Amino acid sequence: MTAVAVVDHGAGNLVSIAAALERAGADVRIVSDPDALADAAAVVLPGVGAVAAAMRGLRRTGMDAALAAWDGPLLGICVGLQVFFERSEEDGAVGLGLVAGTVERLSGRPLPHMGWNDVVHDGDPLFAGIPPGEPFYFVHSYAPVPDDAAVVAATTDHGGSFVSAVRAGRRVGVQFHPERSGWAGARLLENFLAEVEGAADAA
Repeated sequence: MTAVAVVDHGAGNLVSIAAALERAGADVRIVSDPDALADAAAVVLPGVGAVAAAMRGLRRTGMDAALAAWDGPLLGICVGLQVFFERSEEDGAVGLGLVAGTVERLSGRPLPHMGWNDVVHDGDPLFAGIPPGEPFYFVHSYAPVPDDAAVVAATTDHGGSFVSAVRAGRRVGVQFHPERSGWAGARLLENFLAEVEGAADAA
């Protein structure tokens, strides 16, 4: 089984994401100690709420520096994706700066954008076996705006198009909640684990 470290920074839906990853075939460890990443094949960074709260938790434990130094597969979910970026306009918080860009308020109404919505992807391996336009479950009012359009892996419309998935090397992230997105979310997590295992086999 693939050893996956799920980061506990005090603002994440740990139980549901851990259970979904276990169903997908992962050996899940919930961690808040940077040293615990040493034995992980991949890291998942969940999150709910706002970037500022997530970053406070990461800095408190030293996980911010550990994640910046982590060069293995990394999956960010919801706010866990948003902290990849340099800054959030929600609260002026500085993120990890793993991907160039900002996090900005959605233009559509109502907010928060809550419920099922279509995710249009470009064939990224994270969405293998998932048709473009398949719905996933969202709960958010902000979304990433990357400086480089090449990192955009999927978009969604809510009164205007926003980025709902990114890929920057071995760092991938989704604005929706795969653990709450039925068969498609389960498949996406399986695809992530398959990528991790493939990378390990190639090493």
